[in-house]
Amino acid sequence: MRARVRIRGAVDSVLGPPGSVRHSLAVLAGTALAAVVLLALTDGAAAAGAGLALLTAAALALGRYAAGGAAQDGGRREPVRLRDGRAPALGRWRRLVADTLADEDGTHLRTVMRPQLQRLFAARLAERHGVAMYRDAERARALVGDGLWPWIDPGAPPPRPTLPEPVLRSLLDRLDSL
Repeated sequence: MRARVRIRGAVDSVLGPPGSVRHSLAVLAGTALAAVVLLALTDGAAAAGAGLALLTAAALALGRYAAGGAAQDGGRREPVRLRDGRAPALGRWRRLVADTLADEDGTHLRTVMRPQLQRLFAARLAERHGVAMYRDAERARALVGDGLWPWIDPGAPPPRPTLPEPVLRSLLDRLDSL
């Protein structure tokens, strides 16, 4: 009984405790090796080579998936959900910026410009960083920056009723650099 405990302790120190990633990988590698040896014994070297190639391809694909490689593959992510039916377009941005800078009561900022900026930032954060701005606001804030975040924070009103031109330039520069 003590010998079994000592052996188990030795195995755990090499492989890690059961359920750990290290232990799971060791068990999978042992199983794959046993499968290749069985193929070699029953069907010969050609079958063992083919089995090894297949197991290697499966291991690489599984490893890439586990490492998060699939998170940035095109077409595999859900698109960012927009609140209205139109995607933000650049064609009308000159007028949008001019109207926002000329707005004195902040209505245009609240109803048009800020929602557009929020959509653009949400799309860029999801596309480039895998961050859902509306669900993971803290991580989005860290990426956008504490100085600019209050202007696009979906959970709070803007810090001022009007948007100063330097702040708008900084927001667009940050959006471009994300």
